[in-house]
Amino acid sequence: MAQREPLYLRIAEEIEARIRSGDLRPGERLPSIRQIADRWSVAIATATRVVATLREDGLAETKVGSGTVVSSSPGRPRPTGRAKAPARPPTGSGGAKQGLSREHLLRTAIGIADVEGGDAVSMRRVAAELGVGPMSLYRHIANKDDLVTQMADLVFGEAELPDPGPAGWRAKLELVARRQWALCWRHLWLPQAVSFTRPSLAPNMMVHTEWILRALDGLGLPLRTRMQEALALHSLVLHVALSTADEAEAVQETGVTLARWLQAQQARTEELFASGRFPLLAQVHEETAPDLDELFEYSLARHLDGFAILVGER
Repeated sequence: MAQREPLYLRIAEEIEARIRSGDLRPGERLPSIRQIADRWSVAIATATRVVATLREDGLAETKVGSGTVVSSSPGRPRPTGRAKAPARPPTGSGGAKQGLSREHLLRTAIGIADVEGGDAVSMRRVAAELGVGPMSLYRHIANKDDLVTQMADLVFGEAELPDPGPAGWRAKLELVARRQWALCWRHLWLPQAVSFTRPSLAPNMMVHTEWILRALDGLGLPLRTRMQEALALHSLVLHVALSTADEAEAVQETGVTLARWLQAQQARTEELFASGRFPLLAQVHEETAPDLDELFEYSLARHLDGFAILVGER
């Protein structure tokens, strides 16, 4: 029996069909994550993967002040059968017979985290997926913390950083921030796997930091200031992305989608706004729904505006 296409891909294809037909034209705003979750009655994590798929296919892009819009030049449709979810490594004795490599182990763990959340990953769970004994993992991984660190490092390696990159420090910082943002969309568990107080010596993560330090070279800034900016930029991306991760975790734990949760809160919300204590918030609530893409772009733009003042003072 043919495997049915994942729901997030079917939704992405529906939106793609509207783009190809001209119903959604270049520059027009696409449905937000919340709108997708509400319209198709899916979890926020599923809606997030829909938007990430449209981005990866070159059909969507982000613009400051507009959120996620149809790309100015949508790419060609992918061939039929394009959107099969990556197959997980074979389980049972077949997986064991193939031998266990470190990357095979990490890819399996990443696949579990992408579908079930970061908390679902454990040495025992990964071993069961691979069809091997838990002790066999310790040839490659020291413990659960080491596993998560290496998963995050492998994921950071997915983002290509060009050399030398676009002209100008601001364009470079925008590029690296948006590539990290895209990683967080594809891997909702990633923001929770990165620590600023106990940073890991993870080569692919270090590549991103080194790239930012080089991007700020020649501005007359001390190396310590450049390092602070690299950490601040990482923090901005991961902090906004945590909201998406938290929502996905809430859905996993409660089984209640964002749309259903908002519906349950409607009476309390209307009561608060009817009191007249929050007239501006009431107006904003009626006019727009939160859009994490838009929040990220706004936060990035204002952060870089502030850093430009520092650069100008130098």
